[in-house]
Amino acid sequence: MAKIQFSRGIDEEVIPEVRLTRSRTGDSGTATFIFTNPNILGQNSTDDITGMYMIDEEGEIITREVKGKFVNGKPEALEALYLMKSAEEWDRFMRFMERYADENGLGLSKA
Repeated sequence: MAKIQFSRGIDEEVIPEVRLTRSRTGDSGTATFIFTNPNILGQNSTDDITGMYMIDEEGEIITREVKGKFVNGKPEALEALYLMKSAEEWDRFMRFMERYADENGLGLSKA
């Protein structure tokens, strides 16, 4: 049931590239999501994008840090940034990502 939405009620079907960084102490971290040609951009209205909602059986994680990337005036990608400011937020995010990865066939590769 893990899913990502940019507008409430509309599931995003494009699978993102996700980059994770974590502080040495483990107290904070950053997740960067890059969606190339996401479905939400094909709806001719980017006004519907109100944030990125990561939804699973535990609830939802929300970030408002969503930026569009345009090439020749046309929307091509969305980049979302989720900041984790505690070990608890990191653990919650990782539980979501495990569910999302299992459902969408994602794997983890270390840099």
